[in-house]
Amino acid sequence: MSLDRSSISSRVSALFASHFFGVGLFLPFIPVVLGFRGLTAAEIGFVLGIGTIARIAASPLLSNLSDRTGQRRLSILIYSLAAATFIGLYFLPLGLVFLSIAVIGYMVMNAPVVPLSDAYALDVQRNTGADYARMRLWGSAGFVIASIVGGSLAAEGTSWLIVVAVGLASLATGAVAMSLPRQKRREARGSSGDETDSGADDDDKDTPFKSVWFWPLLVVLGLYQASHSAFYGFGTLYWQAMDVPDFAIGLLWATGVAAEIALFTVAGKLAQRFDPPLFLLAAGAAATVRWLLFPFADTVPAMAALQTLHGLSFGAAHLGAVAILARVVPSRWAGTGQGLLATSVGIQMAIGLSVSGAIYEINPDWPFFVMSVVAAIGTLLTLAMTPMLRKRMAAE
Repeated sequence: MSLDRSSISSRVSALFASHFFGVGLFLPFIPVVLGFRGLTAAEIGFVLGIGTIARIAASPLLSNLSDRTGQRRLSILIYSLAAATFIGLYFLPLGLVFLSIAVIGYMVMNAPVVPLSDAYALDVQRNTGADYARMRLWGSAGFVIASIVGGSLAAEGTSWLIVVAVGLASLATGAVAMSLPRQKRREARGSSGDETDSGADDDDKDTPFKSVWFWPLLVVLGLYQASHSAFYGFGTLYWQAMDVPDFAIGLLWATGVAAEIALFTVAGKLAQRFDPPLFLLAAGAAATVRWLLFPFADTVPAMAALQTLHGLSFGAAHLGAVAILARVVPSRWAGTGQGLLATSVGIQMAIGLSVSGAIYEINPDWPFFVMSVVAAIGTLLTLAMTPMLRKRMAAE
């Protein structure tokens, strides 16, 4: 690294912040924006559904392409520019087809940015001792700020500004990526090189991707995030049915993100005492309790108390998962590993949303009980896999 740790850490933090600012505008508000352009609910659902499937498929493929070329920073720039170009098609007055291309293209080109950013940040942590969690927390902060900004712009007369801001966030992400220094990543063999030749002669024979144990691990890591699917899909509706004011619902969501940021702030010190599987076990225990008690929280203070568990159920699960992959996947293929994790999460989240939707129609409480069971299963599987994981991490 050619720059000091503080400077690199600040730039990686800015990378996460700019990217998640755009995501924080796109995810909650793009359905509203498309509605103002005349799309029906069915058309919006179709476009976003196709975009989600395409994003899940694109994440590991585009991340792997970046790993093979060894140009991680340049890849983030290219993907971010492409995402901005696609979302810019929104302003062409050509109807549903171009709106669909704009949204789906943006989702596809945005898909590998987080895996590649995570891979870069984890290399920074290895090479300089910077704290990955403290860099990553700025992504959460960017998302929260975007939610506030988007809420103020989500009116018919100003909704187009949301699209402009999403495009600008993509451009900023690419610019920040190229401001980062080249990395020297030391591989398991002890060879080193910059982004253009690191491990290029290793091909992919040193990766765990062909190992039998790796794919069940990906499934287990994805279970933790999938256990949130009922909440992401129906949490707000559930609270509204309980007559919780919209303002209080906003505060409840903010409480969860604040707890996540709080964990990221201290996670570096915790990681010195506890290894990644323990982060997962803590996340699983928190998620099991959180979703089991969710239907019984009938006051806003009780709901807020459960929301503080988001710091563990989401935050600890994320940190544990990326740390495990950082230890068992060679640095050269880190983007691919993180991209496969994103795909595992995406597939299981889609399944969880579908199942939760069907069950919610029968009884609104049941999806959360099912998610508690999912979290418990993930915890038990992690407990069973922990000796193997520690052996694999020690070997690397």
